[in-house]
Amino acid sequence: MGRWMGIDYGDSRVGISISDLLMLTAQGVRTIPNRGAKKLMEELKTVLEQYQPAKIIVGMPRNMDGSMGERAEKTKEFVQLLSELYEGEIVLWDERLTTVSAIQILNATNTRGKERKKTVDTVAACLILENYMAAQKNKL
Repeated sequence: MGRWMGIDYGDSRVGISISDLLMLTAQGVRTIPNRGAKKLMEELKTVLEQYQPAKIIVGMPRNMDGSMGERAEKTKEFVQLLSELYEGEIVLWDERLTTVSAIQILNATNTRGKERKKTVDTVAACLILENYMAAQKNKL
């Protein structure tokens, strides 16, 4: 069993996280600027080659009532492109409020300005992955 990767996809930036080998925690890998599908996929290919995840968990943005909006459709398009690069399992995971939680964490650590902008998507990716890992443990 290998590591799992978490992805927080956004129009401007894409946050990446990776689990530890014991599936206990998620660590931030990096935030990739989203400068178009081709460049994004090139950078993601490099990250995938480096970490070789056994599974990828992509945050699926849902509205608070559970419905799917425009962001969800863009995320599905991203997952389609990702599936052309990655042959393993890709899981869509409800990411409601993860960015809000990430902002609260950054507020608590007094992270401000450019550092905050560079970090928020990676923190959100960690939260997506940690929430998924916790749900899997609860199934056992």
